[in-house]
Amino acid sequence: MNDQLERLNRLPLRTNLRGLTPYGAPQLDVPILLNVNENTHGVPADVRAAISVAVTEAAAGLNRYPDREFTELREALAEYLGHGLDATNIWAANGSNEVLQQILQAFGGPGRTALGFPPTYSMYPLLASGTDTGYIVGQRADDYGLSAESAALQVKELQPNIVFLCSPNNPTGTGLGLDVVEAVYEAGEAGQTIVIVDEAYHEFAHDGTPSALTLLPGRERLIVSRTMSKAFALAGARLGYMAAAPEVTDALRLVRLPYHLSAITQATALAALQHRTALMADVEDIKEQRDRIVSELTRMGLKPAASDSNYVFFGGLDSPHDVWQRLLDDGVLIRDVGIPGHLRVTAGTETETTAFLTSLERILASQARLPA
Repeated sequence: MNDQLERLNRLPLRTNLRGLTPYGAPQLDVPILLNVNENTHGVPADVRAAISVAVTEAAAGLNRYPDREFTELREALAEYLGHGLDATNIWAANGSNEVLQQILQAFGGPGRTALGFPPTYSMYPLLASGTDTGYIVGQRADDYGLSAESAALQVKELQPNIVFLCSPNNPTGTGLGLDVVEAVYEAGEAGQTIVIVDEAYHEFAHDGTPSALTLLPGRERLIVSRTMSKAFALAGARLGYMAAAPEVTDALRLVRLPYHLSAITQATALAALQHRTALMADVEDIKEQRDRIVSELTRMGLKPAASDSNYVFFGGLDSPHDVWQRLLDDGVLIRDVGIPGHLRVTAGTETETTAFLTSLERILASQARLPA
């Protein structure tokens, strides 16, 4: 690894990229993968069949460029989101990471800054580095919460060009109140700050949890980012999207690559949207398993955070990496997010969740944390 880094540094790499390591969770061949918040239920058979038909039809025209404006897909996404949105409010790209990258390309760059509130999604600083945008580390409370007052004060003091608000937050799983979004937006008025609310996991929120989509009218600097990787079980298809004022989507047209969404990607996403009822049924099952994990971890004497996502962040561990390794030895891979005393686990199927809970309880018992 040192030799590889040395060879890399011999290249005329941009200064702000030197010493960085690529994003990536471990990709190990184990029976139960609960480390990257995938939808482990997979794509239902009837949806797979519909996608196969759509892709086959799209393949007949692969000698031609796809619809550069992906109009039909934007219309379908607007219909799915509701809230009075139409195609002019919607943009999409190859995963929500590319959407975020395009936002930074349009509104960030040299001499500009983006503010995030760690612990949060670890791609934010990497996206900033990739676009030569300065990344500012904001502060959360000791319990990893973020209040409207604190967030607004930091925006006023630091005057970032862009703010990332992750809700539900990754890795903690906790949602943000809309008062936080409103306060941050108002605090950024003087500097015309772009406010991104990353709602990648919103479909897993508890019933009645409002979306920042409700705040879009009259707020042309507000962007709500979503993905089809999680609830729609399409992590392998790479389709992320956002909703914002039409002028924001026009700005992203200035930086997007030509024909950036393939005809296959568009066909796959459209077929999934047309069969979302089946996919949302799996979302409800995932939510049940998530709540089961929270309940069981509490019973075991651990400290799970309240979760509005498809994963659970939990503390109370004396040696989290040791627990992570012993779970891996049992064939269960979860995520060590590098936060002292904590780990994160994806809510999988009932069988996968049972395997995780059974293994964890045995490990804790062997550490004399629980009666054997």
